[in-house]
Amino acid sequence: MARATLDETTSNSPLEAAIESRWFLNLITGLIILNAAILGILTYADSLPPTSVYWLEVMDRGITYAFAFEILLKLFVYRFMFFRSGWNWFDFIVVGISMVPGGQGFSVLRAMRVLRVLRLLHVVPMMRRITEALLKALPGMGAIVAVLALLTYVYAVMATNMYGDTSNEEVLELFGDLPRSAYSLFQVMTMDGWRFEVVQKVVDDGHPWAPLFFLTFIFVASFAVLNLFIALIVDALAAEQKAATEELLEDIEEDAEHAEEERDEIFDLLRSLKDEIAELKSVVSQQSQQR
Repeated sequence: MARATLDETTSNSPLEAAIESRWFLNLITGLIILNAAILGILTYADSLPPTSVYWLEVMDRGITYAFAFEILLKLFVYRFMFFRSGWNWFDFIVVGISMVPGGQGFSVLRAMRVLRVLRLLHVVPMMRRITEALLKALPGMGAIVAVLALLTYVYAVMATNMYGDTSNEEVLELFGDLPRSAYSLFQVMTMDGWRFEVVQKVVDDGHPWAPLFFLTFIFVASFAVLNLFIALIVDALAAEQKAATEELLEDIEEDAEHAEEERDEIFDLLRSLKDEIAELKSVVSQQSQQR
């Protein structure tokens, strides 16, 4: 068997060409979508007829075996090269979890079988590009998270010192110590009920200038730092799109070069044919003169 290529555009064997073909990819995509629908319907198993639940579970097991067969085919074709791709590792682990028996001790792992739906992230090309862009943005996100954590820590220390020394049970629950202050500030940062559930309680406890403190935290943490996440993701997506565009342009240039080479070959062939026809005409003319 010829050595596999781990490349979706080339193949060295009929089996590799089959598992990387468009129809096989569409089949797997359809099975993933169907499986997602089945898992969603099974969440209503208590209100469904037992017969329907039985057949849905049979279909779910059948799709699981189909995914396992797909993995076995790829392992047969690619051998150890299969594990050079992070996406293949993801498929292998997710399908492996799906094959775990459904006993009580494995109920959590069985619940994780819905992770198979995430295979769409690399089966669908556009989703794969977006996911890869997000993964490339993770190092930058780590730096932003560190800045955000530092800001939250500073404001949590300040909030604990300013509002934690109180007899008000509600405010004490919010800012009684450093962890609770950090958690309350996280709620403020998300702006989920921050006015009445946090700020208003502090104001009623005798801190009329508290809104100014929390507003500065919101402007710095929410409007400034969190927007850096959006900027970083947009930049990563733009870079990924640029790379895809450059790759497409390179393919077009290669195709144009091949077309020019083929055109030159055709012209050379036509010239040779023209010369041969001229020679034949000359030979025929000489023979007719001799006659």
